[in-house]
Amino acid sequence: MDRHQAMRVFCTVADQLSLAAAARRLNLSVPTVTRAIAALENHLGVTLLLRSTRGVRLSASGERFADACRRILAELSEAEASACGLHAQPRGQLKLAMPLLFGQHLLDPILLDYLEAHPQVQVFARYQEDLPNLHEVGVEVAVLVGSPADSALFARQIGNIRRLICASPAYLARFGVPATPDDLARHRLVHCSADARLPEWRFRHEAGGLNLAFRPRLSCATHQAAIAAACRDAGLTRCLSYQVHELLEQGRLSRVLPDFEPPALPVYLVYREGRKAAARVRSFIDFAVPRLREHPALLQP
Repeated sequence: MDRHQAMRVFCTVADQLSLAAAARRLNLSVPTVTRAIAALENHLGVTLLLRSTRGVRLSASGERFADACRRILAELSEAEASACGLHAQPRGQLKLAMPLLFGQHLLDPILLDYLEAHPQVQVFARYQEDLPNLHEVGVEVAVLVGSPADSALFARQIGNIRRLICASPAYLARFGVPATPDDLARHRLVHCSADARLPEWRFRHEAGGLNLAFRPRLSCATHQAAIAAACRDAGLTRCLSYQVHELLEQGRLSRVLPDFEPPALPVYLVYREGRKAAARVRSFIDFAVPRLREHPALLQP
């Protein structure tokens, strides 16, 4: 049995947690399944299955290898189907990664429209602030704030955003509007550790950049918490423009120190494989890019 088939056998055992059940599913004998698992364990030099009188379960190495096998087999199946012309229509599971607030405010409505237009596609969305390694975790499309560092990725720019500082109108009426970054020393500041570990904000300055360290009045683990606190008059907070676009439009927050904001940051949809990507990836990129470029929360280059 070749290694490709042995991986399929192992994935079936991992799903069934039973050698006999896996053998029945694959229409193989139990000894054949056992030999396939043993061959993989010998090749890898690790124990994949822990055996007992109650059956089998995955070892820690087995769990990691099962995840890798599922991803590899899915990609192989996708490649075979694409080569045979079976995926001319979008289908299968589309795996996305994006910052949580970007999804909530910008991309989630587009995702729902895309799913309505392509009923054979299912979406699995990961919400995380940092760009994951698309090749390692199996993500097909991701939102990237900043310029791509991985030359192996394809990128479509959808707009620009800014880092800005804002506070509630009630807070500014009580404590005043800062005219320069130095004025922040007299204000209550709300820091988000997801934005930066150290309480330090960067500003545009005549001599270039200016980093201002401070002692925050309130530190929050998430952007949502920091923005919510600012809306409740807790103080000034720094965030990305798309995160507070609606709040600024509604007048619940006010922007301060716009003349000192750092240069705008580009925002991209990044993906793997380019024209060789699955139809669901290509169709989603073509569907989402023009809609995102029209969104008022994204500044156009």
